[in-house]
Amino acid sequence: MRPLLRPLAAAVVLAATLAPSGCGSPPAPAAVTTAAPGESFPVSIGSLTVMVAPHRIVSLSPTGTEMLVAVGAGPQVIAVDAGSTLPTGPPVPRLPAGAPDAAAIAGYQPDLVVIGDDPNRIADQLRLMKIPTFQAGPAGTLDDTYRELGQLGQLTGHSVQATAVSQRMRTDIDALIQALPPRNRSLTYYYELDRNYGSLTGRTFVGSLFSLAGLTNIADPVGSGSNSHPQLSVQLVVNANPDLIFLADTACCGQTATAVAVRAGWSGLTAVKTGGVISLDRNLAAGWGPHVVDLLRAITDAVGRVPLA
Repeated sequence: MRPLLRPLAAAVVLAATLAPSGCGSPPAPAAVTTAAPGESFPVSIGSLTVMVAPHRIVSLSPTGTEMLVAVGAGPQVIAVDAGSTLPTGPPVPRLPAGAPDAAAIAGYQPDLVVIGDDPNRIADQLRLMKIPTFQAGPAGTLDDTYRELGQLGQLTGHSVQATAVSQRMRTDIDALIQALPPRNRSLTYYYELDRNYGSLTGRTFVGSLFSLAGLTNIADPVGSGSNSHPQLSVQLVVNANPDLIFLADTACCGQTATAVAVRAGWSGLTAVKTGGVISLDRNLAAGWGPHVVDLLRAITDAVGRVPLA
């Protein structure tokens, strides 16, 4: 297993899922977690100022939760959204995803709330309640991931660990790209989000990882302007005859290499004939946290299996 996974394997989204919260009151206040040696407060990022190291963090973002755990702030997290996971250990409550309730969040007496997007303008509601709120994401590039890791490290008293995580990511990513064999042409790929041939372009965060591996997206000519998640047609995919097909709809829609092979007109596709249909774990196919190294590894492993001819 590569270096990144040794310290993070239990921390990233592949870890065990959290136990659901019950209907009772929020948990009693956790023991105060102080900043790591060498850390200092207050910390200001943009308009947000955190006076002391937070010890009651609520995360409303799966990627935010992943990053918090990765930088060493997991013990400071007291509640998360329904899509988040944490390492095995004492379960923490899960809050409904999609439409967070400011009053319910405030009931946990958080000293920091981390959000990804901002449904219901939850950030404004929390700030009116004087609850420090930090928005992390969504990322557009790997640099955004490194920046958010650093910011969460600073806000939680773990900037040294955050820097180390980013460095391991950079090192592993560089190694994966350098290990790719040189080719006389760019391989093409189709990324399937759902059974209706929803896809994404190379302009998305996930698409940028494929571009980093030297792949060309067959959806790019279709997805123009702000349309970064176009719906393709069967005929377009068949005509493009991609070298590789990545299925991000295995869990939701039961799609597999076998299912793809029996689609009308797909049995003759290069990816089908050469074993280039790759099923992606749904957790790998979402978010922009440290687990993107594992997604890139899945991509480069697939590329490495394509003959050089």
